Amino acid sequence: MKYKSVFDIIGPVMVGPSSSHTAGAIRIGQIARKIFGKEPEEIEVHFYGSFAETYKGHATDVAVIAGLMGFATDDIRVGSSIEIAEEKGIRIHFYKEQAHTEHPNTVGLTLKSAQDRMEIVGISVGGGAVQITELDGFPLKLSGENPAMVILHKDTYGVVASVAAVLMRHKINISHMEVSRADKGSDALMVIETDQIVSQEGIDEITGEDHVKRVIILDE
Repeated sequence: MKYKSVFDIIGPVMVGPSSSHTAGAIRIGQIARKIFGKEPEEIEVHFYGSFAETYKGHATDVAVIAGLMGFATDDIRVGSSIEIAEEKGIRIHFYKEQAHTEHPNTVGLTLKSAQDRMEIVGISVGGGAVQITELDGFPLKLSGENPAMVILHKDTYGVVASVAAVLMRHKINISHMEVSRADKGSDALMVIETDQIVSQEGIDEITGEDHVKRVIILDE
């Protein structure tokens, strides 16, 4: 793994004790909240590997909930995040899983509201850096470090090209892009990381393209 700066090695400014088990878990929660688009009413947290063995001692449980509450890594409320969530009436369930995963610092989140449900899997790769590896059954690779769009669309010809054409017109450079689908001709998921933030005009154009069902923006 290549590091961009010394801060990637020593980790972010944070409430401790661990950049991978605490700051990384907060970051996964933050990204999950942005993708879900609102504060969940019920949260299921599934810890795997090292997370499952040490989440109490390393405060990974309060860290994930802190991220889902929208708290920053250095927010003094991190340690009280579970109590804060429960005071809001949010139902929280923690599970220690035995299943083997490719990365030891893996967490699966199920977020629920009255109308919506979302499942997301993330890993903490060290130094506060993370990757989102699965969203509602779709495999993906999303770091959350660059501006990104997550686009749910119908699996049909021309959709990827039309989205790329919008970005080209707005002079947006694509740094990473991947597409996965459930089944041929059904739902598909496009993930695009860019070097620049896409303007609202560009987002509206993509949202209005044929067969595009939903556009989620991650620009922080």
